Amino acid sequence: MEEWIRQAEVWVGQAESWIRQQPPEQVYVAAVVIAVTFLVLIAASCLKSSKPNTIVLSGLSRSGKTTLFCQLRDGSSHQGTVTSMEENNDTFVLNSEKERKGKVRPVHIVDVPGHARLKPKLDEVLPKAAGVVFVVDAQDFLSSMQAAAEYLYDTLTKASVVKKKVPVLIFCNKTDKVTAHSKEFIKKQLEKEINKLRESRNAISSADISDEVKLGVPGEAFNFSQCQNKVTVAEGAGLTGNVLAVEQFICEYVKA
Repeated sequence: MEEWIRQAEVWVGQAESWIRQQPPEQVYVAAVVIAVTFLVLIAASCLKSSKPNTIVLSGLSRSGKTTLFCQLRDGSSHQGTVTSMEENNDTFVLNSEKERKGKVRPVHIVDVPGHARLKPKLDEVLPKAAGVVFVVDAQDFLSSMQAAAEYLYDTLTKASVVKKKVPVLIFCNKTDKVTAHSKEFIKKQLEKEINKLRESRNAISSADISDEVKLGVPGEAFNFSQCQNKVTVAEGAGLTGNVLAVEQFICEYVKA
């Protein structure tokens, strides 16, 4: 340590000697350049760190969000299909990215439980989201279709989602099952259900939906392409590890 201190003292002495030998104008210019460079570096660092890295997993209970969370983090569905009433919240490098060379940015993933009474938690995390993965049970879709559409409608009309154009991936889970519906069928049915919701919600006074943004184009049947933010649909199976579509979505919107 003493050796480092002595070396630092030498460098400081050399710097002072150099400054005394320079014209005042040159010293001022050098000081300004150093100060500006320092400020630019600080601003760039703050801007980079301010980019959101939070991905929200949402959807109804038993859609497979917790299993998907485990696959993304651990490459395993070790928690199986147990319905979670607790929020899974962690920051980590995707399991599929751990062996990749180069810079990899950790992602903050929040798995919001789908129970109705816990929906307010979704409102807390959406303003921080870089993206939303809405998980749908493709096997048991018809019985939960209306509830899923309402949950998705509430997400797509949130001002925090629309204003920031937060991308949404509708992930049709459990498509490894023989009785699962295709992503095309699910997309079409969700659009139909949301169109019904849109018509009924638009009849409500604006005072009652102050935090909602109206969906779609007036006079036209609703489809996801009408949303101000990007909405895509993919399929896979969290239980078997087929989560490539979700991993690609995360890597696209959480840059290293």
